[in-house]
Parts: sequence; C-alpha cells; structure tokens
Amino acid sequence: MIKGIYEFISEAQLKKYAELAVRAGVNLQKNQLLIIHSDIQHAMFARLIQTVAYEAGASNVFIDWTDEQSTKEFFLHAADTVIDHFPDWQAARFKEWEDAGAAYIHIISENLEVFKEVSTEKINRFQKASRTKLRDHHAKIRSHEVRWCLLTVPSVEWAMKVFPNLSKEEALQSLWKLILKGSRADGKSPIKDWESHNRSFESRKKILNESQFESLHFTNNLGTDLVVGLPKDHLYIGGGVIDKDELPFFPNIPTEEIFTAPHKNKVNGKLVGTKPLIYGGSVIDEFYLIFKDGRITDYYAAKGQEVLQNLIETDEGSHYLGEIALVSNKSPLAQADTLFYNTLFDENTSCHIGIGNASPSNIQNGIDQSEEELKAAGLNTSLLLVNVTFGTVDMKVEGIVESGTEVLLMKDGDFQF
Repeated sequence: MIKGIYEFISEAQLKKYAELAVRAGVNLQKNQLLIIHSDIQHAMFARLIQTVAYEAGASNVFIDWTDEQSTKEFFLHAADTVIDHFPDWQAARFKEWEDAGAAYIHIISENLEVFKEVSTEKINRFQKASRTKLRDHHAKIRSHEVRWCLLTVPSVEWAMKVFPNLSKEEALQSLWKLILKGSRADGKSPIKDWESHNRSFESRKKILNESQFESLHFTNNLGTDLVVGLPKDHLYIGGGVIDKDELPFFPNIPTEEIFTAPHKNKVNGKLVGTKPLIYGGSVIDEFYLIFKDGRITDYYAAKGQEVLQNLIETDEGSHYLGEIALVSNKSPLAQADTLFYNTLFDENTSCHIGIGNASPSNIQNGIDQSEEELKAAGLNTSLLLVNVTFGTVDMKVEGIVESGTEVLLMKDGDFQF
C-alpha cells in the first residue's frame, strides 16, 4: 500500500487511474513524447503515470515539476520586473515539445490557503505575462491540435475544505472516493467505462448540431435570465474530441459537458453564479454578471470582488464569453451533491459559461480558418478561459430557432432530449 494521501486507494486502483489518463485521456501513441505537469507533492502519482506511459510505448516522459510553496515565495518576494516577465526559455520549451509532437497530462489539486498572503493583482500580472508568451501553445490546446488531459488527486488541505467536519483520514478517503466515482475510474475497467460514457454524448451532440438554434435561453429562480446567441455553423463538442491527426482523446477527467461557443456580441441578460469560482488560488463567491451585446457591463461578488475585477479586466476578450456548456444534474458527479472548490469538478455538475477565449473547434471548419475569419464568425479571443458554474436544480434551457419558436432542452437541470 502506498502511504500518505495514497494509503486510501489500492495500488491496483491507482494504476488503473493512471492508465485511464495515459491510454484514454491523451491516447498516448508509441514513440510519442509525454509531458507531465505536476506539483512535487504529487510525485508518487506522477512517477506512476511515467511508468504506465513507458509501458504504453512512450519515447520519453518528462515531468515538469512545480512547487506551490516555492511559487508562493516567488509571488511574495520577486521583483516587480520579474513578476511581469515570462522568460523566453520557458516559452521555447513548449515550442520544442510541440515540434516533437508531445502530449500533455496535468495533475491538479487544490490548496486554497497557500496563496492567501499573496496579492491577487500580482498573480494576475504574472498570469497575463505567461499567457501572452504562451499564446500559441494555448491556441493549440483550445483547438485540440495537441492531445492533453487534466485529472485530479486529493491533498489534505483540499479534503479538509470539502469535508470540514471529518477527520483528516476520513476526509481524504471520502474525497478519493468522490474523485474516482466522478471520474468513472472506480470500476473494473475504467477505459471501457469511458468508451461507453463517450457514446452517450454522441446522440445529444447530433441533435444539437443539426438543430442549429439561433440562441439558448437560460432561466432559474435564483435570478438567472440569460439569452446566449450562437454563431452560424456552430458545433457542440464534448466527451471525447479529435486532434489534428484524427486521434481521439479526453481533455478532462471527469467530463459531463456538451459545449459550444457563443456569438461574441449576442449574449444578453443576467447570470447568477451558483458555486464558488476558484481563480489564481482565490475564491469568488455569491456573484453575478450582467451582459449587454455580449460584453460584461456590470458584476458583483460578495467575496472576491477584486479578484473578479482582475479576471474580467485581463484583456478586452475577457469581457466576453468563449464557451457555453450544457450539463445534466443527473450525472454521478452532480448526484454527489458536493461543493468541490475545484473548477474541473464543480463545472461538470451543472451548466456553465466560459469567460474569455473560444475554441475554433466549436465552428465548422474552424481549425482551418484564420483569426480574422473566426472573428467575423463571432468567436471571441482572449488570453484566458475561465469557467463559471450557474446551473441549478430548477434550471430551464430552451433552444430558440430563427422563427422564434422555443424548444425545451433542459427542465429541472436535466436533458429533455
């Protein structure tokens, strides 16, 4: 039995989780380079993924280590000129990895207290500098030109945040159980379970893509009343996606969403957030956004107002939307009825929007279109994409066709087709 945070999961089950990331998540090919992004506290799992990747035929597996404690010291003490500068050599690494045809696995967790002493303004400045230098890399990620996968492991801090009334051991055990269940990784054959899960996406995507609704109308009793206009020839994607070489992969483990890109200038109304938004290690909660002609014109957060302001004012594109996602509240993850304080998990429990950059994959032949063509089609561009959950158990979603006819798509937070 592996000790520490892994003592509540068998080595066999942990290896299945790693194999899910390698063989289904990024669909690693023989003689392919794999890059693993991991904090040092998750070294045990990163090394296990490395082993599994070599077993799958990887040519090389490079682990790109981070250390959140060192990162905190950087934000607290580094010179302003350094905070605002992302080194060329860092960007060059990604360019070389991309040229080598790398796949990427990101191991993520949560520790909401680690950056509590750090100015959110500093974090925002550094993120803006890094996103600017890595714009091309993030564009390839969003357009699915490269294969990548996010998945989570617990930390003591995260487990105690989710389960504050349990002991450390009970909280870790409970969080592991929810992570594996929500990720559909707790069965005898997680890879086959994911193949079946992906098939369930296909019929709904087919219906939505053939319908070509002019807009979607979201309402609930919390005050959300939002009309999201859609570009012509938009595409819904979700579950598994296809890279530039026609190879399937799963970017998110877990995933329950079917999403497309809104028309940049055709979003109007009010959106009320339903779960805390974690951004740059800070919490934004009890918030709303007001849209007019696509732009966020007003916003408020009872907690994290400054963080929300920094997010929205990152660049011009961060005042607009890049994603609208439909998520049922009947999925295993939603049925857990748990606040995860983690965007990857919380966004997959109900409908959400994405502030910022749109994916070219959400429009027909978008991958082959220029920035000018995508802009003319109504797709937004930004340095960031941050997902905001606003679905509820009474959420109603209607698809509106050009004639004005409304088609019921979701009722009480669940699909009706």
